[in-house]
Amino acid sequence: MGDMIEFPVNGTSAGGYVAVPESGSGPGVMVIQEWWGLVPQIKGVCDRLAAEGFVALAPDLYHGEIAEHDEMDKAGHLMTSLPADRAAKDMSAAVTALLELDSSTGDQVGVIGFCMGGMLAFSIAAAEGDRVASVAPFYGAPLGDDGPDWSGLTAKVEGHFAANDDFFPPEACTALGEELRGMGKDVTIHVYDGTGHAFTNEENALGTYDEAATATSWGRALGLMRSTLS
Repeated sequence: MGDMIEFPVNGTSAGGYVAVPESGSGPGVMVIQEWWGLVPQIKGVCDRLAAEGFVALAPDLYHGEIAEHDEMDKAGHLMTSLPADRAAKDMSAAVTALLELDSSTGDQVGVIGFCMGGMLAFSIAAAEGDRVASVAPFYGAPLGDDGPDWSGLTAKVEGHFAANDDFFPPEACTALGEELRGMGKDVTIHVYDGTGHAFTNEENALGTYDEAATATSWGRALGLMRSTLS
């Protein structure tokens, strides 16, 4: 359904996958990859968003590199070696590219991210301020002392987390939500009973795919995007 595009980033360029609804236009949503990279499953998320009426763009943060689901060590290496400043610039440029697409409506975007992408979704929303209207992070968040400057966060955030997750413990994610609400931010954290990390990834790489939790969380994410984007 979609196509690969290139967009400018500080004198160079980056790429991404964009999917457009059959109507030809719609609100823009940026999709941020898991640690596997811009794999077909993430492109499929963009396609599903397009089927729901959104213009979805997933930037290729690894610049062509991917890890297969039996390459956990490679995925970990790609994630930990991703230059934070390059990722931030690529995501900011992707927001600009999404807003400038002829098919994209409105002057704000939504952001959906998974795992590593959930963590980055929080960060790019804090960095981009009013350009991001809403954020739906899935089982990923900036925890501990490495969080962004939250003063720029104006987006409505609705996070989706697993009850059993050693990568992003639900207690810590819930505490982050409480901290942000204490700063006056509009943040809701959902924890799904009986689920494990990556519970919405239908390829079931970790053996944790949960159809019921996926239906509930995906419905909530779509509702968030529809209520905040025009």
